[in-house]
Amino acid sequence: MSDAEIQGGIDAGRLVSFIERIERLEEEKEGIAGDIKEVYAEAKGSGYDIKILRQIVRLRKMDPSEREENDFLLDTYKRALGME
Repeated sequence: MSDAEIQGGIDAGRLVSFIERIERLEEEKEGIAGDIKEVYAEAKGSGYDIKILRQIVRLRKMDPSEREENDFLLDTYKRALGME
């Protein structure tokens, strides 16, 4: 490699490659985020509660044992506060 490619122990060509890949993925992520927003808007237009849909999506991502523990703690706290 030439001195222009290596500056202070950094492979400039490889660094540029990483940066460009990250930038491309960030652009794709923005597009996907827009698509997700449109789906939520469509669901809202069909009468669904977006807040609840987001909670369901979050819960479905969780490991079942983690979700069970979360539910147990939530119920415990609710009982302690007289909410049940």
